[in-house]
Amino acid sequence: MCIRDRAKDDQEIEWLAKAQAVTAETMTRACQLVAHADVASDGTLIHDGSPLTSERLQSQISIWLLEANFSNPGSIVAGGPEGADCHNHGSGVLSTGQPVIVDIFPCDNATYYNGDCTRTVVHGAIPETVQCMHAAVAAAKAAGTKATRPGVTGESVHRATIETIQQHGFLAERPSGAMGTNTPSMTHGTGHGIGLDVHEPPLLDFKGPELVKGDALTIEPGLYSPEIGGVRLEDLVIVTEDACKSLNPTLPEGLDWS
Repeated sequence: MCIRDRAKDDQEIEWLAKAQAVTAETMTRACQLVAHADVASDGTLIHDGSPLTSERLQSQISIWLLEANFSNPGSIVAGGPEGADCHNHGSGVLSTGQPVIVDIFPCDNATYYNGDCTRTVVHGAIPETVQCMHAAVAAAKAAGTKATRPGVTGESVHRATIETIQQHGFLAERPSGAMGTNTPSMTHGTGHGIGLDVHEPPLLDFKGPELVKGDALTIEPGLYSPEIGGVRLEDLVIVTEDACKSLNPTLPEGLDWS
């Protein structure tokens, strides 16, 4: 994709903003459903009298999006250790006290433009390690967002993100380098372009190209541990004249959605 095609015009930004608004509204409903669930004696979450599973929440997300005339290719609802794999869509029952990654990336059937948003929710008491992971990820997202502007490279944005992760005492290594350690690690790039496809150039990663005004990008740092699971936050931004603008600036990013 050439630079001219990457840069979104005002109409495309409007369509992206609509897609992201619906995505954020759906995210709020999904995270609140987890936060307000009942709890069985074994810690399993209960919703409407039955165990709350990843599959049930994924189906509910699809229903909410269908009602808004959006199609859902399959959202991520990954609880506990399943969240350690950033590509795992999640399965089985959700439990109290565990991080649940919710990643929603639907397509507006009216415009064919996509939204993309991730939040992490914990039902009940939040473990200290998960709190520390979340603090690092939130700070990394802020650092990556601050670094995003025309003329910088996708690699420089990624480096700003992972340097913040490392400053908080965590790792920033791909799966092969993170093997054999229990220290949570960021195992992927910082983000990607978005538009008519969920994943478009440019990448915010090593060797990522120079950014231009009009680039539509996700900023999505995360930390992952085989024992704990994962914490990830993701927003959609538009590169402006000298910075970038978030398309969902008011969506909460904390772990407690109760």
